[in-house]
Amino acid sequence: MHLFRFLKSVVQEMHKVVWPTWKENRRDTGVVISLTIFFVIFFALADWIIQAGMLAFVK
Repeated sequence: MHLFRFLKSVVQEMHKVVWPTWKENRRDTGVVISLTIFFVIFFALADWIIQAGMLAFVK
């Protein structure tokens, strides 16, 4: 019986949620993809610079 009450309250709470619009969703997805690409490039360059420095130091 507790499970039924819990599921009923979950459904009630889900009706209170304010879901993002498709426009907001696309914008936020674009931000996430852009930042992911930026950080991939940033860390790849940082890794390359550190690797070059370490190789120069070791040789």
